[in-house]
Amino acid sequence: MSGDRGFTLVEMLVALAVFSLAALALLRLGGATAGNAARIEEQAFAQIVARNIAVETLTDPAPPAFGRENGEVVNAGRRWRWSREVGRSPESRIQQVEIAVAGVDTPGTARLTLFRRAEP
Repeated sequence: MSGDRGFTLVEMLVALAVFSLAALALLRLGGATAGNAARIEEQAFAQIVARNIAVETLTDPAPPAFGRENGEVVNAGRRWRWSREVGRSPESRIQQVEIAVAGVDTPGTARLTLFRRAEP
């Protein structure tokens, strides 16, 4: 019958190709989002470790010694390496403290700078 109209095989193949491209793009976007979420989580934990070291530095009654100090700590079930470099700021009564944290098994990193009085 001439009144029955449907899709041709070519039209169906084109529609399937367009749908496949859209589905592939969504899958790639989902993978990228998951990867970014994991990276942001690692960086957030590294920042927490850096802030914990900063709080210890600021609340210690005695100022830290000038120079570099390194250590390792476990936080959130992960091992983190940290370094704290204490130097003089332009004001001689103030210390400048640079804290860097990096994951031992993960790529999370964080940096933090703080200032504290050089004498107790």
